[in-house]
Amino acid sequence: MSFSSGRGMDVGSMLDERSREIFRRIVESYLENGEPLGSRNLSRLLPMSLSPASVRNVMSDLEQLGLIYSPHISAGRLPTQSGLRFFVDAFMQTGNLSDEERASIDRQVRPNDRDQTLENLMTDASLMLSGVSRGAGIVITTKSDPILKHVEFIRLEPTKALAVLVGDHNQIENRIIDLPAGVTSSQLTEAANFLNAHLTGQTLPEFRGQIKKLKQEVQTEVDALAQDLIEKGLAVWSGDSEEGKPTQLIVRGRANLLEGLGEASDLDRLRLLFDDLEKKDSLIEILELAEAGSGVRIFIGSENKLFSLSGSSLIVAPYRDGEDRIVGAVGVIGPTRLNYSRVVPMVDYTAQLIARLSRGSM
Repeated sequence: MSFSSGRGMDVGSMLDERSREIFRRIVESYLENGEPLGSRNLSRLLPMSLSPASVRNVMSDLEQLGLIYSPHISAGRLPTQSGLRFFVDAFMQTGNLSDEERASIDRQVRPNDRDQTLENLMTDASLMLSGVSRGAGIVITTKSDPILKHVEFIRLEPTKALAVLVGDHNQIENRIIDLPAGVTSSQLTEAANFLNAHLTGQTLPEFRGQIKKLKQEVQTEVDALAQDLIEKGLAVWSGDSEEGKPTQLIVRGRANLLEGLGEASDLDRLRLLFDDLEKKDSLIEILELAEAGSGVRIFIGSENKLFSLSGSSLIVAPYRDGEDRIVGAVGVIGPTRLNYSRVVPMVDYTAQLIARLSRGSM
């Protein structure tokens, strides 16, 4: 397994063994409990014999390098964002998952029956990732063109209706469409009957390609309403997304992000994160981050502009279809004190699992 980072940091040559050990202990303590580590407690943890005064001298050097900082006067030290990046790049070791861990993921994500929809698969994966991290599990899928087997129109208002499109694997897409003035319920039924009679076994793009021919051949069957629905209401399977853009985001475990919040600034950052997640452009950007490198990618704090204000970390990996095209992304969003060494292999394996299951190789 491999992972790539947002950017590197060449400070390793500036640290001797003693400095590296002290820095590692500070970061590991932060990732474990989120609290600053002071020189007196740190001196008791070190394998070498160092007085608190000597530890403070090393801490001062690490602070000059921008790797750690003191949140309060006379407090211990915490890693900076740059320090966390350096730790991930230089110290963190991620091994393969154990057989028990793989089996646990399989049980939580693998469908119990072959009729499970892709949406349910994504939901199970995001729930699982949320459960193994302190953050929120996310799974994004790109635009797809399933074979359609049924269309239904449900009137909502005099000039609006809900178009329900059912794919061959029972995946469902709901779209709100505008209706021409004066459309009756019976006309909606007739339009749906016409579409269902002609779209069996085709994707929507394939069906759109035959619309002109159909209108010429069966013009008497296609009234103005049916033409309007075909050309406008069903013109895009996935709303107004462009071809190849992500159309669905499933996030589970937001409550995890509420744990351990202290000051009001923590709530402000969390609010900013939620705002980011609600933006459609964010889905595209998360996917682009995953596509930009091979394997799992780690972004800490402001290393990506998407979550720079909320200061959240993102661990993300792409998953591919049978033709090796990237069709989605799997990841975890959470505080900077994520358990990176544990979450990275989980995300990597989950991306591989979703790729296999979504291709039907169960």
